[in-house]
Amino acid sequence: MKLQDILTISGEPGLYQYIASSRNGVIAESLLTGARKNFSGTHARVSSLAEISIFTEDEDVTLSQVLTDLYAHTKGEQTISHKASEKELRELFGVVIPGYDRERFHLSDMRKVAQWFNLLVGAGMSDFSI
Repeated sequence: MKLQDILTISGEPGLYQYIASSRNGVIAESLLTGARKNFSGTHARVSSLAEISIFTEDEDVTLSQVLTDLYAHTKGEQTISHKASEKELRELFGVVIPGYDRERFHLSDMRKVAQWFNLLVGAGMSDFSI
């Protein structure tokens, strides 16, 4: 499983693994349930995790790098829950991404990254390179 094959789909919970292209969109499998679904490009916004970056005070950092740093920080274990307190999440990301942009990298983004990381580690992923 490669990071570019992991998708986030608007309006859908969790993450999906790319399976194949279809006539109208993509076929993807849920990392949560294992169910496969066809997502139409006209009804769902599909993004690869490899395309996502995190705002910092200097230059943006790829999600790949953030996940790699988070994996090193947790020594290969899952991190705190995405439902953890704001203080805990801000402390975690302050260590993993010391220069994150406090104006543009919102708490909701931190919750998403923590949830995605835990899903990926739970699915056995340990290499977050693109």
